[in-house]
Amino acid sequence: MLPLYEAKMIHLYDTRWATYEPDGSIRPMTEEEKATRPSPMPRYWVPESDVDRKLAGRWDKNWFLGWRDICRATDERTSISTVLPRVALGNKIPVAMPDCSLAQATMLQAALASFALDFAARQKLGSITMNYFVFMQLPVLRPDAFSRSDLLVRGGLSAWLSRRVDRLNGWIADEQERGWVRAEIDAAVFHLFGLSRDEVSYVMDTFPIVKRKDEAAFGTYRTKDLILSAYDAMAEAKSSGLTYQPPWPQEVRA
Repeated sequence: MLPLYEAKMIHLYDTRWATYEPDGSIRPMTEEEKATRPSPMPRYWVPESDVDRKLAGRWDKNWFLGWRDICRATDERTSISTVLPRVALGNKIPVAMPDCSLAQATMLQAALASFALDFAARQKLGSITMNYFVFMQLPVLRPDAFSRSDLLVRGGLSAWLSRRVDRLNGWIADEQERGWVRAEIDAAVFHLFGLSRDEVSYVMDTFPIVKRKDEAAFGTYRTKDLILSAYDAMAEAKSSGLTYQPPWPQEVRA
């Protein structure tokens, strides 16, 4: 039997967003729970043979790339996608089946989960449903954009991004380090889209719920500050021709 994941159980880089209790209620998983990397408890289970039969001749990989169907342009985030294990999925998690390796899919995930793409998604969404026809209009970077980038990072940008996405998907227990990794990915994607620093600042200010939650928790718009710090460090690396050095006290373990 395979667990059936529902949209409410996933979030950006997170397949442990929520779990069911034995009484049928659902609750967010705690940071302490996620640190031990458990699988969430589903409400329903599906025979694996049913999943195999649906996918026969269409998909032979052990992962999916899915997104939340229900969303709004006024939510904290709008385009919410992540790489998922090969499980049963409810109808509110549409899936893409890209003809690529998992490493390439992690780069796609980095673009889909970015603030840059989310800003564009908000302009296109006119309802509460991220339908396929909306999703297919999102400005996703071509794979060769990562190999042609002039952003110098250790090991090349494609591998650099893949390592960070893999760690986020597997889960980084330390909240501060997770914030650094996500900020670096977002900053890199902003550079790939060619946005200026002022444009990055403007885009980040169009996410008022993220800002409000950050100010309540940290006293400042921490997400924006981290992204701009990483963006500036990457801009300095590009102008100097040197390898990017993170603005944090230590380089993330990726």
